[in-house]
Amino acid sequence: MKPVRAIDWSETTTSESELAERCAAGDAQACRELVHGHQRMVYHLALQLLGHPEDARDLSQDVFLTVFRSIHRFRGDSALQTWIYRIVVNQARNQQRWWRRRKRADQVSLEAVFVDPPAPAATTSPERALDRKELRRRLWGALERLPFEQRSAVVLRELHGMRYAEIAFSLGVSTAAVKSRLARARQTLRAELRHVR
Repeated sequence: MKPVRAIDWSETTTSESELAERCAAGDAQACRELVHGHQRMVYHLALQLLGHPEDARDLSQDVFLTVFRSIHRFRGDSALQTWIYRIVVNQARNQQRWWRRRKRADQVSLEAVFVDPPAPAATTSPERALDRKELRRRLWGALERLPFEQRSAVVLRELHGMRYAEIAFSLGVSTAAVKSRLARARQTLRAELRHVR
């Protein structure tokens, strides 16, 4: 999966600030623009963190409710997208804790992230296509077994292409903590996938 280019903090534009101000003032058109511009990102990140399409849809709605309730606090210290990433991660973390308390954590499966895997190229042998499918299955199985804090760092870095500082802001931790979580996650993933060719 090709990473999405993250918005640099220096790219926080006047238009983002104006959009946030219009939303805070109750401008319905501005609210629609904000949702339209970020709904796919919010849903996909929620799906990658939670693993269930229905849960991701529910979380997405909750995220936008939180965004509109707290948009007056957006100060442009980060890109609007990075600020929304933080809300998604926080709500997904809270959802994970709720599940753990109710013994639902074992039901989370990231297999749903790749409902329609890309078709193999015509030049790809059936054996190679099967190997790639098995690698994808093993990788997502290993990812879902990571602690939430490590998984969220990996998803933001590897699937969303975010920089360390942006991930730190989104997770509410230091850059050093992000690097540490990524190092531990990568070590675990390497160990789990060492026999995969």
